[in-house]
Amino acid sequence: MSRSQRLLNLLQSLRRRRRPVSGRALADELGVGLRTLYRDIATLQAQGANIEGEAGLGYVLRDGYFLPPLMFGDNELDAIILGLRFVMQRSDDELARAAEDVLGKIEAILPPGLEDAAATSGLLAGPGGSGKSGHLSAIREAIRREEKLQISYSDKKGRSTERMVWPIAVGFFDTAEMLAAWCEMRRDFRHFRLDHITAVTPVHERTPRRHAILLAEWRLSQDLADMP
Repeated sequence: MSRSQRLLNLLQSLRRRRRPVSGRALADELGVGLRTLYRDIATLQAQGANIEGEAGLGYVLRDGYFLPPLMFGDNELDAIILGLRFVMQRSDDELARAAEDVLGKIEAILPPGLEDAAATSGLLAGPGGSGKSGHLSAIREAIRREEKLQISYSDKKGRSTERMVWPIAVGFFDTAEMLAAWCEMRRDFRHFRLDHITAVTPVHERTPRRHAILLAEWRLSQDLADMP
């Protein structure tokens, strides 16, 4: 591995962590000795990277320093292409177009030899699920604005109910897309299949609790506290 690539890997390793990490852990991850690691950190600091810490205490990369956006490794590029193709297949039209635009921007400015990475990639994403939901855009907007939604929902037996919900997250699974939300009628967290939601009405009323709090509470209730 070249030194320039090692320095980029060190920055990436620091950026993944929110808390200080020991020099030994960083050195082991990069496959170098401690002296080499300390020299690399000093080099990055001299180049403007806001790395705080010292030997024996650990290091952390503070906000305000950005890596070159296109220094992707082969596996990273594969992950981006596959993820964007998944979004194109499984999301609403607006988000699908955004994913296609992002992929086009990445292709346009990749270094020579990689500009056709997406076109020649062997990683494909099928549509799956229950098909694109016509309500996904409105649900995403409500989550972004931290607002309630009125939904009409049909259960497995075809019984229809009206629910006032606080939307939290949308999960994409093999056979369906699911909305996780706080249901005012049930006074608890509930999950709704998007293909069973027959109507969505924006209420333009803020949820009583912030989205970050609702998301954390939902994760705890589902034993998903460690979920990324």
